Amino acid sequence: MQGKVRVIVLGLIRSGDRIFVSECEDPVKQDTFYRALGGGIEFGEHSIDALQREFQEEIKAELTNIKYLACLENLFIFNGQAGHELIQLYQCEFVDPKFYGLESLAFADGEWVFTALWMPIERFRSGELRLVPDKFIDYCEG
Repeated sequence: MQGKVRVIVLGLIRSGDRIFVSECEDPVKQDTFYRALGGGIEFGEHSIDALQREFQEEIKAELTNIKYLACLENLFIFNGQAGHELIQLYQCEFVDPKFYGLESLAFADGEWVFTALWMPIERFRSGELRLVPDKFIDYCEG
């Protein structure tokens, strides 16, 4: 069976030595990992518009100072299934300063429930925690 390449957008949000990520778990591997927030780009939708829509849908947040960083390719196994993503990566900031003071925030994306939280970049850089895709860490330093 042939899969499809999924085109997504992710938003890198930094605050000092922390980044805003969602905590995820692969139920098959029983493995915890972290990923920036974002989601799928719909047909006919510009990636920057998808980024803003996804943050609004997931956590009711408006973004500002949005800057394009890179396109990353991610090949992975999640929930026992092979995946292939092309990621449009943007650096951005929250409009509402309340998001910078959050300890954590639960949100749903379809059938999955995630927790968004601030995590120190060093915990990913040291290998203590896993940030996906692997190349994402290269863009986390200021």
